[in-house]
Amino acid sequence: MANLADEYGTDVEIYRKALSDTVHADTPTGAPETLLALLDQLGLERHTVETGGPTYIWHEVPGHLDEDAKKQLATRAVPALLMAGYDVNCTPDVFDEAAYQQAVREIRAGKPTRAAHPSPAAPSPPAPPRRTP
Repeated sequence: MANLADEYGTDVEIYRKALSDTVHADTPTGAPETLLALLDQLGLERHTVETGGPTYIWHEVPGHLDEDAKKQLATRAVPALLMAGYDVNCTPDVFDEAAYQQAVREIRAGKPTRAAHPSPAAPSPPAPPRRTP
């Protein structure tokens, strides 16, 4: 199984799985439980596959959401992840600028989010996008 977070050296890679409408959030192999739990709190669904070798863990935006809601949920997770100190990349086909800016405004205003303990400083926009397979 390919893991883009391992491949690119980031903490979280948010992207649309090739040839599907599934939005994935990959974390590195052996990611800390605090990161995995934060993704859970932000509304992403955790998936785990146990094999005879490594255990594969990834998150997905809930599949029952419509396309716009999927993009908004994925994008709104980015500022909270950045505020928690994680290196995040979100591909352009998933990123929603308006949702990102709204999430940043809510963090600045100190509005409660599902994220764990965001601080009031504004996060930087995500790293420039990379092409994904």
